[in-house]
Amino acid sequence: MERVIESLMLKARWLLAPVYLGLSLALIALMIKFFQEVVHLFLHIFSSTEAEVVLVVLSLIDISLVGGLLVMVMMSGYENFVSELNVAEGTEKLSWLGKMDSSSLKMKVAASIVAISSIHLLRMFMNMDNVESEKLMWYVIVHLTFVVSAFAMGALDRITRALH
Repeated sequence: MERVIESLMLKARWLLAPVYLGLSLALIALMIKFFQEVVHLFLHIFSSTEAEVVLVVLSLIDISLVGGLLVMVMMSGYENFVSELNVAEGTEKLSWLGKMDSSSLKMKVAASIVAISSIHLLRMFMNMDNVESEKLMWYVIVHLTFVVSAFAMGALDRITRALH
């Protein structure tokens, strides 16, 4: 009975495979949004102010960071929790693939969230004339919460590794 349960639990990890594949659909949605922003930028480039162009560029950077985060979660999550990726000899392989455990993945995700939040906050500061000061205060508080959380996760990770 124990072997059957263990076997079923081990095979159940494959239920995550469609989830990681589904993240690739979100990546397609991000790509569409990215190019929609690029087209919008170039259609209005001559009538846009420098600040408006910078805001769109920051938005593009934001989308690319989220896309990178998606790829990182998809690939390492699949490799850590489902199955090792079989990459044929001589084909391209990401340098970090196979080296990122769930702990380092959490740290990368936390760092990415802080970077994405930083870009959102910078966009708010650049558009400060159109943003209520109370709303701006909450953006700063949320950003600082992300920063403190990332540092706390890093500290806990170091403590945990030192104990083992």
